[in-house]
Amino acid sequence: MADGTDTAGGPDGIRGTARGSAPVPLSVLDLATVGSGTTASAALSTTTELARLAERRGYHRFWVAEHHSMPGVASSSPAVILGHLTARTERIRLGSGGVMLPNHAPLVVAEQFGTLEALAPGRIDLGLGRAPGTDGGTAAALRRGRTDGPDEFPSQVAELVRFLDDDYPDAHPYARIHAVPGPVQGSAEGGVQSPHRPPVWLLGSSGFSAELAARLGLPFAFANHFSAANTIPALELYRSAFRPSAVLDAPYALIGVSALAADDEREAYRQVRTGALSMVRLRTGRAGLVPTPEEAEAYPWTPMEEEVADGWLSNVVHGTPDAVRAGLDALVRRTGADELMITTNAHSAAARLRSYDLIADAYGI
Repeated sequence: MADGTDTAGGPDGIRGTARGSAPVPLSVLDLATVGSGTTASAALSTTTELARLAERRGYHRFWVAEHHSMPGVASSSPAVILGHLTARTERIRLGSGGVMLPNHAPLVVAEQFGTLEALAPGRIDLGLGRAPGTDGGTAAALRRGRTDGPDEFPSQVAELVRFLDDDYPDAHPYARIHAVPGPVQGSAEGGVQSPHRPPVWLLGSSGFSAELAARLGLPFAFANHFSAANTIPALELYRSAFRPSAVLDAPYALIGVSALAADDEREAYRQVRTGALSMVRLRTGRAGLVPTPEEAEAYPWTPMEEEVADGWLSNVVHGTPDAVRAGLDALVRRTGADELMITTNAHSAAARLRSYDLIADAYGI
């Protein structure tokens, strides 16, 4: 869809509409990856360029994810990045994939995303995760001694939704506290209520958030790109336990998938090996910048590292545009996903941008 027409359909864009010959809506997840020899400024500039490309080519959503203390990832502050992107896009939905809620006070998140909604009405998604998005020591620094953790996630979600809806009961200690911008401005004298508020999504890589999303009747995004073995069980749990709500009358499952398309198979493999080496270093306590293809080719891989890399690459759909399309279509058939969210982990900004263009071409969007 070269003209960038909005693909949103249904309440708050949750129900997307497939365009061209894509079987389901296609979206983008970006981590603002920082490559060797580049800066965070360059990485964030690429994120902006990618969001504009995604809008122009007809991708449905553009999300950024919260990570901390990782030199190769510049997306530690999703709300800040999204605020920047609201001024540089016009139609595409923007959101978090996700905000790691245990790291934040729910009121602060409600205020941040209420502000984003005011900047880009009807275009903001609030995806929530319960993991810290980092290691334990960094999580402790983020939380400043707070003892609430992942097990408190359901109550944190409930608190956040109450602030978003401004509907604490009169007897509640928070009844006179309001997330601003938010609904209270519509109920104030002379106020006008905004018709929108950011829809809440739950994100997960196991059954915990799948079950919670089902119980609350919320859309669910599963991280197939790093937890592929859990995809089918989590989706089955989500669908079987789903309870209709004011948000959704049926389950809606988005699947995150790592993919990279290039003009030929060799170049695609050359690019994805940079992401594989990044993952090896991360898993062995040596997190750093994303290496260049030349660094990955010259790296002295040990047998164990090759095994880790091969395991990671087995979940990356890569190759020519037609091969990537076939892999994505197979994932939709296998999982019954309602939407695919593609993330591309490679050193080269040009390779990442080219990949999203090629995938759009393969689907005729």
